[in-house]
Amino acid sequence: MLHAQNPRQIAARVLSQRLTSGDFTENLLETALATAGLSPSDRSLCHELVCGVVRWQAALDRLIARKTSPGREQRPALQNLLRLGLYQIFWLDRIPPHAAVHETVEQAKRAGYIQQSGFINAVLRSYLRETDEIKKILTDMKTSQPAIGWSHPEWLVEKWRRNFGDQNTYHLLEWNNKPPATFARINTLKTDAHQLIDRWREETVDFASINRDWTGENLAFELKSHPSLNSLPSLRDGWFYVQDPSTLLAPILVDAQPGETILDLCAAPGGKTTFLAQLMKNTGTIIACDIDTNRLKLVKENSSRLGISMIQTCLPTSLQRESTAFDRILVDAPCSNTGVMRRRVDLRWRISPEEILRLQKTQLELLKQAATKLKPAGILIYSTCSLEPEENSEVVRHFLAEHPSFTLEAERQLLPFTNNVDGAYVARLKRH
Repeated sequence: MLHAQNPRQIAARVLSQRLTSGDFTENLLETALATAGLSPSDRSLCHELVCGVVRWQAALDRLIARKTSPGREQRPALQNLLRLGLYQIFWLDRIPPHAAVHETVEQAKRAGYIQQSGFINAVLRSYLRETDEIKKILTDMKTSQPAIGWSHPEWLVEKWRRNFGDQNTYHLLEWNNKPPATFARINTLKTDAHQLIDRWREETVDFASINRDWTGENLAFELKSHPSLNSLPSLRDGWFYVQDPSTLLAPILVDAQPGETILDLCAAPGGKTTFLAQLMKNTGTIIACDIDTNRLKLVKENSSRLGISMIQTCLPTSLQRESTAFDRILVDAPCSNTGVMRRRVDLRWRISPEEILRLQKTQLELLKQAATKLKPAGILIYSTCSLEPEENSEVVRHFLAEHPSFTLEAERQLLPFTNNVDGAYVARLKRH
């Protein structure tokens, strides 16, 4: 039985569940931590161990393979223990290396791997003797074998190198392996920047204003350190919404006006939807559509917390029966999420070239559906959080080729290594 207070054992359990459950690592980790009763420092350590091991899996497995027989695969539980030990030695400065070895060996014994604990001890201690050499090898691999050195799928690294060049790709790989920052968008329907800042100071939130050319000042903030977000009265009272600045671009380009009727075709969980309502001063109508009823509940909950009354939710089947024509439509399409890979730690190991092409068909179909619901002279916004041309500009080109009544007014790709935010693509189309 696992000791609830041990962050390393909880980390090992989550890493094992990840191999069998099919759920995302972030969800498994959140569930495990919710009932663990860990101190803030142990909670932070557990989170760092799980996310770090998943991010750096390819590099860790290369190190493990150097010390084992060719072609020999470890049992998944032992592989995870070795990954945890090596991660603490080479990536986690806060843990003394000898303590990392001792804790990993003891963990193996507690998990019932008495005989194998000697093997784990030998592998990890041999790496302690080679620390400087291995650190140099790991650094060199970032340029000689970037897929291993930065721990990403090789096909994706090569794709990015073709699209962005070597240096930009290396910056992107580095970005993906860093813990994501937390950003907040002020809710001007309930407060202003001065009031929110004063309240954050009372709540011991350390923050910095974020100014991008599409956000301006006093809209987005980075939350550098803070108590648990769910414990903040300012969040519970709807004074802000947690949202990366990249996701603000699409609603801004919608340019929705108070009193208009807007369709958000893929709305859940509601970040862009509620920002649209904020820009419209909560006047008019927004129909928030999504295929997932549970996620639509999040749209309702977020709308209620933020004090928004103009958003109505619906399923696609209900929308098809509606004869309403909309002034503007936002299609925030499901995508590969390669622009937000640092926020979804195991995404890199789930994605495939085939998936990107499958998504392209879905994205084009959504645009076609949206076109049938748009008024003459209406605006259609297409957005993704993908970095891949197949899901972005190519989808728009295909759509325009089949719909000559539409023209492309503007498009923009946000890139982490250029804009210092998550990746995003937005295109603004106008119907004549």
